[in-house]
Amino acid sequence: MTDNSGDGAAADFASDLAALRADVANLTESIAGLLRDRADAAGAAVKGAAGDARGHLSRAAGYAQDSAFDVAADLERRIERDPLTAVLIAAGIGMAIGMMTKS
Repeated sequence: MTDNSGDGAAADFASDLAALRADVANLTESIAGLLRDRADAAGAAVKGAAGDARGHLSRAAGYAQDSAFDVAADLERRIERDPLTAVLIAAGIGMAIGMMTKS
């Protein structure tokens, strides 16, 4: 009489091990896919935030440029209205700078 129960147990163990390996491979693939999806979503969120920041910065730069042009235009109008005052102010500033640098 031959004992086949050992061979049957080994075959069952081998098939269980193969099934376990397949399950681990499927689980690994599922986790990798989930991580890729999360990384893609995070990348899209970062790109969206960068685009928003770029838009805010562009608007702020445009506002600053407009303000600088307005100040320059206002200064030009004041100089045209009263050129003598502008010359005297410029001379005073020049003398003050000259006195500060003359050590």
